Amino acid sequence: MRALTWHGKHDVRVDTVDDPEILNPRDAIIKITSTAICGSDLHLYDGYIPTMKAGDILGHEFMGEVVETGPGSTLKKGQRVVVPFTIACGSCYHCGKHQYSACDNGNPADNQDIGQEMYGQPMSGLFGYSHLTGGYAGGQAEYVRVPFSDVGPIVVPDGLTDEQVLFLSDILPTGWQAAENADIEPGDTVAVWGCGPVGLFAVQSAFLMGAHRVIAIDHFPHRLELAKRFGAETINFEESKTYEALMEMTGGIGPDAVVDAVGLEAHGFFVDNVVDQIKASLFLGTDRIHSIRQAIHACRKGGRVSMPAVYGGFVDKFPLGAFMEKGLTLKTGQTSVQHYMPALLNAIVEGQIDTTFLISHRMSLEDAPKGYKMFHDNQNEVTKIVLKPDFVESSASANP
Repeated sequence: MRALTWHGKHDVRVDTVDDPEILNPRDAIIKITSTAICGSDLHLYDGYIPTMKAGDILGHEFMGEVVETGPGSTLKKGQRVVVPFTIACGSCYHCGKHQYSACDNGNPADNQDIGQEMYGQPMSGLFGYSHLTGGYAGGQAEYVRVPFSDVGPIVVPDGLTDEQVLFLSDILPTGWQAAENADIEPGDTVAVWGCGPVGLFAVQSAFLMGAHRVIAIDHFPHRLELAKRFGAETINFEESKTYEALMEMTGGIGPDAVVDAVGLEAHGFFVDNVVDQIKASLFLGTDRIHSIRQAIHACRKGGRVSMPAVYGGFVDKFPLGAFMEKGLTLKTGQTSVQHYMPALLNAIVEGQIDTTFLISHRMSLEDAPKGYKMFHDNQNEVTKIVLKPDFVESSASANP
């Protein structure tokens, strides 16, 4: 089959690789109909996530048709399913608490030592996201093996298109969990750093949860315009000083809750961010944490901090004193997608949530390397790229 493979920093290629096979009774093989490039994939593209190996198949946002099942799978051939990016067994201690992204069994035992050493406990399994998270082949391919297929995938009702439901695989539940982790109360003012896909879904979710005001912070004009469509007020950090603007907008109190949807590759010409970039280039540090520093600094006393953004390593200059003295609460973590999928699917069916606005480009799987470069280099116009193995054109298809 054809699949997008990683070969190093800014080097991804579509190669011919072996077809996946059933390895466990609970496995299923999915023929991919749609897959997407995620902002988190760019961390792999930029070489920030460790334990990648040449030839690894990328992609953790995907859906398709069931073509083969093991005897322990509850899926049936011919069903259309969306697959969560988190791999969970459904029966361990954490799965019993619906903390599927903390599953003890999703990550194979021979890969768990890496996470144990880095984080104190092994990470859960994720599709297409390094050997730290299991070394699983991802879904930017023609076919993919889905472990624990009796727990993860959700069957798509007739009448819904791929593009209506594809983002149930990751970014819609991630944006929803981000808003949920902010403990939003009616009348709250919520500030969201980053208007990429997760940030935009966090904005949408915050309003649905009762936020009175949502303030979206970014420097890409088109993304800020998308946030305005949901009713958000906006701050362009290249035109205004974010902290001062937030204080003015909130009467000097600060937002009730803040959401960091930026992560370890924060952009912007700020002193702390420049220092972080220099340290990363000299292998003296890993993550660039300007956005979470700023969010903590701006959040009101007694407020809540939600951090759906990806961070991978160790950081310095973390404002721990401000965090403690202001009495803030932080919630974070990979998304327990399986927990949120049923309710969010129902919201899509009922027309409460629309995700298709996000898609800016549709491309062939063969054009995936071009798509990665486009997404990496032009994040104003390129908000989301959907890849389709059977797409008939060889060039990008822009959303009208």
